[in-house]
Amino acid sequence: MVKTLQKRRGQTLEGDDAFSAIVQMPVDSVELEAELIIPSHAHGIVLFAHGSGSSRHSRRNQFVASVLRESGMGTCLLDLLTQREEQQDTTSGEFRFDIELLTNRLIGATRWIARHPSAKTHRLGYFGASTGAAAALSAAAVVGNSVSAVVSRGGRPDLAYDQLPHVLAPTLLIVGERDEAVLQLNKEAYQRLHCIRKIAIVPGATHLFEEPGALEKVANLAAGWFQYHLSQSPYEQEQVQSREAK
Repeated sequence: MVKTLQKRRGQTLEGDDAFSAIVQMPVDSVELEAELIIPSHAHGIVLFAHGSGSSRHSRRNQFVASVLRESGMGTCLLDLLTQREEQQDTTSGEFRFDIELLTNRLIGATRWIARHPSAKTHRLGYFGASTGAAAALSAAAVVGNSVSAVVSRGGRPDLAYDQLPHVLAPTLLIVGERDEAVLQLNKEAYQRLHCIRKIAIVPGATHLFEEPGALEKVANLAAGWFQYHLSQSPYEQEQVQSREAK
C-alpha cells in the first residue's frame, strides 16, 4: 500500500525520479509503515532506525531527515514496530531492547527498499538512534556492501557487541560530550569496529542533544558523512580503508 505525501516546504521533489509516500513494507509476518521521500536526483537513501520509545514521528529524527533531504539524500523514516507492539512497549518495554527483532525488521525493510522501483538504483545508508543504532550496526554486519554508510546518534553499539567487527560500512558514532556513560560505550565500540570509522563528540551536548545548536550539529555531521560515503562505490571505499590501515 502506498499513500502519496504532499511536497515538503523547502524540499526539491520535482522530477521523474522523485518519490514521496507513506508505504507499507511486508516484513516477516507483519507490515511496517514508513515515510519514504526521495528528492529528485538524490545521491542515496538513508533508512532511520529509531531508538527506545520513539517512532518515525520523532521530532529529532524528522529534523535530521529534513536536513539530509536538503543535502540531496532520500530518507526512509521507518517504524520497526507495529502500532500494537508500540503500545505494548510503552507499558512493558519488552521490544525496545529486542535487538534481534529490530535487526531482522531493518534487514527486511532494506531488502524491500532495494527492490522498490524508485529506490533500487540508490546506495543505502542507516541512521540509528539509541537502541536503534544497535539494530543498524547489527543489520549492517549482515547485509555487508548492501549498505554504504552508518551513522549512530547517541547510540548503544554495545548492544551489537559481537557484530561490530563484521560491519563493512563506514561508521560515524555521534555522541554528546556530557553523555558520559554512552560516550564510554562508543569509545569501546570504536575499538571493536574494523571498518572506516570515526567518533564525533558534540561539545556540551547530553543524550538527547536538546541543547541549542546540538541537533543541528548532529544533522550536519550526518549529512556530510552520507554525502561522502554514499557517493563512493564499494571498491572506492575499500581503497580508502586500505590507505587508512597503513
